Amino acid sequence: MILEHAILPVVPGREATFEAAFAEAKGIIAAMPGFLGLDLSRSIETPNEYLLLVRWESVEAHDPGFRGSAQYGRWRELLHGFYEPFPVVEHFTGVALA
Repeated sequence: MILEHAILPVVPGREATFEAAFAEAKGIIAAMPGFLGLDLSRSIETPNEYLLLVRWESVEAHDPGFRGSAQYGRWRELLHGFYEPFPVVEHFTGVALA
């Protein structure tokens, strides 16, 4: 399993609209081959920042899989206008669990 990590810096004041858009967008990503699940959390200290963790079978399921799909265009339409600056996405593999 691969864990995709992104801090999503939402433009202040647009948090509620972002959360509504994400509610629609999560159905798009959930239908993708190789998708295993996701968690979206909101920062307590910085309320306009969100932590997105997506579990994939492989890096390739995310990119080029999801990012190269026609469905990614709709994801981008729904969400990318909320970010300032645009988030950095990284992939992680497990080392230790407790």
